[in-house]
This record gives sequence, C-alpha cells and structure tokens, in this order.
Amino acid sequence: MTLPVRAEVVVIGGGAMGTSIAFHLAEAGTQVLLLERDELGSGSTGKAAGGVRAQFSDPVNIALGARSLRAFERFAERPGGEIDLRRHGYLFLLSDPADVAEFENSVRLQNELGVPSRMLTAREAGELAPLVSVDGVLAGAFSPTDGHCTPDAVVQGYAAGVRRFGGDVRRHCAVEGIEVSGGRITGVRTDAGAVATSTVICAAGAWSAEVGAMAGVELPVRRLRRQILVTEPVPSLPDRLPFTIDFSTGFYFHDEGPGLLMGMPDPVESTESRTDDRWLDVLADTVARRAPALSAIGAAHRWAGLYELSPDHNALIGASSEVDGFRYATGFSGHGFLQSPAVGEVVRDLVLGRPPEVDVGGLSVDRFARAAHRPERNLV
Repeated sequence: MTLPVRAEVVVIGGGAMGTSIAFHLAEAGTQVLLLERDELGSGSTGKAAGGVRAQFSDPVNIALGARSLRAFERFAERPGGEIDLRRHGYLFLLSDPADVAEFENSVRLQNELGVPSRMLTAREAGELAPLVSVDGVLAGAFSPTDGHCTPDAVVQGYAAGVRRFGGDVRRHCAVEGIEVSGGRITGVRTDAGAVATSTVICAAGAWSAEVGAMAGVELPVRRLRRQILVTEPVPSLPDRLPFTIDFSTGFYFHDEGPGLLMGMPDPVESTESRTDDRWLDVLADTVARRAPALSAIGAAHRWAGLYELSPDHNALIGASSEVDGFRYATGFSGHGFLQSPAVGEVVRDLVLGRPPEVDVGGLSVDRFARAAHRPERNLV
C-alpha cells in the first residue's frame, strides 16, 4: 500500500508515546499518519519495565502521572484492549537521610495534588515487601494507586484506536528526511516515498536527536542502556507485591507471572541495546544485600533497552521556536511509557490550538538556553 500524498500531521515513532499522540489526534478528527521504521513498540517501549506511577518530585510530572493512571484504569473502554494493569502500589526504599528529606517534600506535594502517597517506617516498608531486607533502610515512600501494566498491549491498543478513527499507521517505514522551506515544515521523505505535511511530531524516543537534526532542530536527547531480567518462578510469591525500588542503588522488581521482573542501572554506560554479563555480577551483589531471599532464584530470560535521557532528566514537550510545525515529545528519561496517555492528550491540544489540561510550558527544550533546568529527582 502506497503512502498518502498528504497528511495533516505526521507522527514519527511507533512506541507508546507516538501511538498515544496519534490516537488522540485521530479521535479528535485530525488526519494523522504514524510512521515507525520497525515494528510498533520495538524501541524503548518494548523493553520497558511497565511501571505506572504518580510519585514524582515535579508537579507537572505528578499531574501527568496521575492523569495517565486514570487513563490506564479505563483503557479497556478507551481506546480498548486488555493491558493487565496491576495497581499494587510503588514502594521506594530510602537509605540516605538526604533522600528521605527529598521524598518527604515530594510526598507533601503529591498529597496536595491528590496523590495518596505516604511515608513509611523501615518496618512498614518491609511488611509491604517481605522479600527485601530493610537493613540500612531509614524509611519508605509508598502510593497504593501506582502499579504496572504491559507496554506492548498499550501500544497495540492505541494503534488499533488510530485505525478505528481513520488514522494511518505504517510499520517498516523509515523517515529519511524532513522537508523545511522558509522556516516551515513542508513534508517528510521516507524509504517508501514522500508525504506533504505542515506538522511533524517527533516521538522517536532514544533516536529523537537524529530526527530533530533532519529538520535542523536540536533535541538534546542521548541514549543510555538499561538491562532487565525475569526470574524463574518464585515460591510463595506474595500477593499484591508492590513495584519496589531500592532508591540508593536503583535496584527494582515487580511480579511478572510466577516470577519477578528486576533491573537496575548499568555499571558501564553504553548506548548499545545489548546485554552485558558485567551487569549480572552487580545485580547479584545487590540482590544478595537487599533481597537475599531471591539470591537462589534463577534467571528465565533477560534483555537490554535504551533510556532517552535529557540533560535534566525531565521531558521535552513543545514546539520548535526555529521551525514552524515541528513538535516534540521526548527525553522522558525512563518515564515516557507511564506518561504516554496524558502526554498524548497534551500534544493533541497543543496541535489543535487549545489549552491542555496540564500546562507543560516549562518543559520546552528552550529552557536549556535560558539555563532554566527543571530536574526530576524521583528516577532510577
């Protein structure tokens, strides 16, 4: 099937962010074309841990996370599809006094914005996550409405919704260039032909810098490897086990079928999406200290994926001030999947010229030129 000659909006990137943006635009009656160079969800989304939460330190991220949680809860109705949402909560284990103080501030802000998070004692945290050792833990932070779901199911649900509302979804269609004339977007070139358009939305995740460069727009997004392991079945796996994060090391786990999905930052920085056995040694040492009950559990399979990092570990959402018609939603630094429902709504409203429910003006890429960095602290 040939590409359309023209589209009102072209979305580049077929992960959770791109499909959500395309869905919300198509639902609003916009003629949208989504382009993905590989399979849908084959980039960072397909390698994500699937966590969904509103426990952030930035009020905008709290609002986006909370709004997305409500959308995930209703996903079966809109856009449709089963995503295996498990709202067992998110638990942060805190071992540094400075982190405890930061999370206390974050919890107060979250509560003001309607998120039912709370601080816990180390003993209370251990009761919620009995697989961990709380030796050295000073406190915990917990929200019962957070949880996790299946990233690929979210992508497929949004993509089906795009098609249902008349949008066009193209897999295995690589963008090779973006046409700009007189400072305005005029079209895109792909390996399957050219499409005229006045609006391009970059939702290309870890590859956003390259997409921006095609239009002469600098998007300061870099790639960073993250690795994940799924264990063999865990005997007597606790019911309603929260997504648990040891904040000082970045080690985390949540239930995945009869076993656990676990991960942590890589000891060796890499931009390659392939596994490295050195990570296994660091993971094993961390598990032995923080969750010794899991040390004897074998690995069933593992994989590597890429984070899309911005300079301040916060999202880039907005429109280029240099090229009219170029918009972007990227640089989420590990929380793009979980914010994709709300960001899809926000970008739709910005494209249609109406005020979004969440004001993301402070997340424009222009903030770096103004030295107005906006760090998000509650990340691993």
